[in-house]
Amino acid sequence: MGAPIIEVKGISKKYRIGHRENYLSLRDSLVNIIKKPLNFLKGSSDIGASNDEFWALKDVSFNVEQGEVIGIIGRNGAGKTTMLKILSRITYPTKGEIHIRGRVASLLEVGTGFHPELTGRENIYFNGSILGMKKREIDKKFDEIVAFSEIEKFIDTPAKRYSSGMYLRLAFAVAAHLEPEILVIDEVLAVGDAAFQKRCLGKMEEVSKEGRTVFFVSHNMAAIRQLCPKAILLTSGIIAAEGASASVIDSYLSGTRATEVVNIDRLISELVTDPSFRLTQIHLAQNGCKIKNLVENGKPLEIIIEYQVMQTTAGLRVYFDLLDDQETLLLRSFHDEDNDNIPTMQPGHYRTTAFVPSNFLGPIDYIIAVKAGIHNQRYCLPIPGIRIPIKVELTGGYNRAYASDHFQGKLAMNLQWKTAKYG
Repeated sequence: MGAPIIEVKGISKKYRIGHRENYLSLRDSLVNIIKKPLNFLKGSSDIGASNDEFWALKDVSFNVEQGEVIGIIGRNGAGKTTMLKILSRITYPTKGEIHIRGRVASLLEVGTGFHPELTGRENIYFNGSILGMKKREIDKKFDEIVAFSEIEKFIDTPAKRYSSGMYLRLAFAVAAHLEPEILVIDEVLAVGDAAFQKRCLGKMEEVSKEGRTVFFVSHNMAAIRQLCPKAILLTSGIIAAEGASASVIDSYLSGTRATEVVNIDRLISELVTDPSFRLTQIHLAQNGCKIKNLVENGKPLEIIIEYQVMQTTAGLRVYFDLLDDQETLLLRSFHDEDNDNIPTMQPGHYRTTAFVPSNFLGPIDYIIAVKAGIHNQRYCLPIPGIRIPIKVELTGGYNRAYASDHFQGKLAMNLQWKTAKYG
């Protein structure tokens, strides 16, 4: 057996909170030029600077053989995206070494590697040239890329006019079809609809069978189980488990069950500011009383979301996902489901409440992921949402005739039945 296609040896990555990285884009440099005289007038050379250091990764080591498909899992802030950025050579480790033997194509966020002023056609050739491909090689794959992305009508339209869905379809098609030896995919698949996600997973399986290496980050444990024979669990920047995906996923889920209360206020305070939407508070309530993470299924549950709309915005949607303990999506509910048309929200402070009926949730662990976005434009909160793990206790009337029976299924809602004797 030859050398591993990827060797990671003791890498660590340190960020200094409030400070710039040493490498700056042209846009960052221009912004700093504008800010300097303003900061001088304010009597500060670096507004908001801090000496706090944060280690996103700490002494991480692993090897990957050619053709392996690796899932990387962990909670928000565990270091997953930092790991992928290092593998993609977008950033470099503070300590340690990484050896990569092959071309890497990355899809870390919607529109990665795209220039907004270039058309879809031009971006395909632009990305191919970055990967070191010749024009004739890209020509052979061009029709497949366009067919997979389903944007034939807009292939000669500047990318800046694409919706997030169009961006994602083309970006994934480019990354998957231009034959890199290593394909790196972050959680961005969550942006697509169910049909697109299914096609992406199918394409990633096809890529892996061709002997190419795939790194896949997702909160969808079912997708990780399906696609990745091996997985790595990151916890606070270190490898907490590595091996067969089934056992690594079990380790992750057993450590993330609803046994501790999430500090929602802290999560909200750390959010990146959005120009249209600012989340201010989330809390759960039953019978008019706030609760933390222990829910009685015999009582209605209220999910109360408070936020500020900063400017007049059409298509702003506040919603939540209900996931089970395997990260399977059971329910998605939007605050504007009763509207026939896309509503426009005016600036102001809002309180939106979702009502979950009693005897709907089963006595298992769930995750409520609160989300917000502007229809067909962008997410206003991180793609995984503000995730609140809850533990549901059976206090309702499930299976009253045979109360000793073990609960079956994921949901416990009593449906209406009708029985009539005839004949």
